Parts: sequence; structure tokens; C-alpha cells
Amino acid sequence: MFAYSKKIIVLANSRKISGRCIAGKEIAGGSFGGWIRPVSLRPAGELSEADRQFQDGADPKLLDVVEIPMTKHHPHGFQTENHAIDDQFYWSLERKCTPADLKAALDSAATKLWDNTSPSTANGLNDRVSDAIAANLQGSLLLIEVPKLTISVAIEGAYFNNAKRKVRGSFTYKNTHYVLTITDPVIEREYLKKADGQYEAGPATLCISLGDSFQGYAYKLIAGVIFPV
Repeated sequence: MFAYSKKIIVLANSRKISGRCIAGKEIAGGSFGGWIRPVSLRPAGELSEADRQFQDGADPKLLDVVEIPMTKHHPHGFQTENHAIDDQFYWSLERKCTPADLKAALDSAATKLWDNTSPSTANGLNDRVSDAIAANLQGSLLLIEVPKLTISVAIEGAYFNNAKRKVRGSFTYKNTHYVLTITDPVIEREYLKKADGQYEAGPATLCISLGDSFQGYAYKLIAGVIFPV
């Protein structure tokens, strides 16, 4: 039998290596608790399709409220929200969250996305945190609301013989402009069908994740995009 379970509202179902990174806010006693990121015990913690399945084979979607069997708290550096799943059990779908639930889950007290003093990447803006700064952080997930999201599609690595196209999101939050990579696969697929360019997507709720360190930096990612219904 698994050690314990966590009930969360799914706010990120993001691509990661050959699997997914799923994260959400815990629901306990009718109110929201802290962030939970269910992870596997693979080196990068990604979840395979089998890891995250419901009994009917379906994959969790954004705004699903799900119950997840866990084995232990499994923090990794600043990713203090990680809990290892018990992969011998299916996840269970409880219900869909309401617009009121989503509003209550916002991290409205956040004044910035961790730190904006590290240099940006060539195609991003305020999109990474140095390892030295990240080492002192105590969390890697935020849920924010932005009045306007602009989504861009472009080939960014042509100079390095990489012809793959990349999807980014541009927005202003608390008077600071950000341009971050989008790793929400639903949004990626939708916008990769379009021609290269910029598209006004309107207001959105965004799950921002601080990914694993790479070459001295942890990168800010748009791991979930939720539009008003």
C-alpha cells in the first residue's frame, strides 16, 4: 500500500525529456495548500505515460482535480515541492476545478518571478536565474494571472544548425516584462501549426516553473497556460 496520497488541482502538464512534469496546488479540507510536483525516481524525475495514467488510460489535463498515491517527500534543490509517486497505483480523477477555484489558487502575493538580476538568454527576457541565486530559493512554482499573453513562433537556432521552431510567451507581470519558453504541449502543438510570427492570445493564467539547472542557470518556463472560459 502507498504511504500517503495528495489531492491536487493540475496546473501544469509540461513536456520534460521523454515524459512530463506535472504540478499543482494541494487541496485539503476544502482549501488550497502548497504546491505539489509528483515525480518519478528517474534521475530527472519525469513522469512516463504509465506513471500518470488514470485507470481508463486517460492522461490528466489542466484543471483536473486528481488524487495521487505517493511514497515520500523527494525535494531536489530549490524544487522543494517534489513528492515521489507510487507507480504501482493509478491516479484518480475527482472532478474539474471551477473558475473560483482557479482564482483562489493564484500566488497573488508574488511580486516577481523569483529573481530578475541574472542575464537573459538571446531570445528570452528575464528568463533565467543563476545557480548561485537559485540555491537560496525555497520553491520553484508560481501561478499568476496576466492581462495579455503574446505567443511567438520562430526558428531561433538557425545559426547553430538547429532548424526546430520554438514557442515562447511574452507578458508583463508586476511592471516587469518577461519572454519565456512555453513547455505546455497543448499550446505548443496549437501554435506550431501556425506560420512563424507573433499572436495575441489575450488574458491568461500561467503556471511558471523554475526548471532544473543547466550550464549554470535555472530557466523560467511557462509550464501551463489556462485561458478564461
